[in-house]
Amino acid sequence: MNLEELKKKMDEANYIYDDTLATVLYVALQLGRPLLIEGAAGVGKTEIAKVMASALDRELVRLQCYEGLDESKALYEWNYQKQLLSIQVNMNTQDKETLTRSLFSDEYLLERPLLKSIRSEKPVVLLIDEIDKADEEFEAFLLELLSEMQVTIPEVGTIRARTVPFVVLTSNRARPLSEALRRRCAYLYIEYPDMEKELAILRAKLPHVDDRLCAQVALAVQKLRATETILKKPSIAETLDWAAALDALGIRELTPDALRKTAGFVLKNNEDLAALDETETDSHCGGCPGHSHG
Repeated sequence: MNLEELKKKMDEANYIYDDTLATVLYVALQLGRPLLIEGAAGVGKTEIAKVMASALDRELVRLQCYEGLDESKALYEWNYQKQLLSIQVNMNTQDKETLTRSLFSDEYLLERPLLKSIRSEKPVVLLIDEIDKADEEFEAFLLELLSEMQVTIPEVGTIRARTVPFVVLTSNRARPLSEALRRRCAYLYIEYPDMEKELAILRAKLPHVDDRLCAQVALAVQKLRATETILKKPSIAETLDWAAALDALGIRELTPDALRKTAGFVLKNNEDLAALDETETDSHCGGCPGHSHG
């Protein structure tokens, strides 16, 4: 697949991108390099992995990171119940050494996302989502996979990748990531879309929604993100949800009343809804960006 073919595939998926993003994706894919994508929550980092899986016609294998994540949830686990049953059945028919060896074979191995992605017969897209939420110890554990495309299981030994996955790591920058991890990855930083790109996303994802309403929603979201008192900035997904909610109500213009009724689709906590009410009180236009009086 060349760069133009990749762009065509992303176009078919209605994914809005720029040349820099497309080029980084293509080169990382060609070199077999993991790609680290940083940016605020909701800018569309995870969506890139989904789009690449679709464009490459690959399975998406996702590892959602969290505090306390360890190898047993990320790499592998032994099926202890099945092992115990095998011991009970075979303890009188096999010598201990043979039985012990058999217990640590593929038959009893439960693949988790990391192991699944490198043992797959066909290349996959491996999404390691929100790596900044995992502990530093887990981040260090990942280095072998990211640099050598192999993992080590004490009872089995080193397992090398059958196929090389396209690895996408995302981070909301909740904590600094190590230089060792960064060195192993290509890098992208994604910001919230500007007005033009946000409108293009709305048109691509919701082509049936009135174009004027899309423009008003895009402008309103831009202003909400720029408002210091809004703590959780609306994500792209919430922009789409909001436009879809307005359309479902048959609303064709983002009036102050329409904004109040549907604010829960774009702002997701009570503090931000209260901040919106204050903005409305302070504004002669009801705090409704994009609405003009005729």
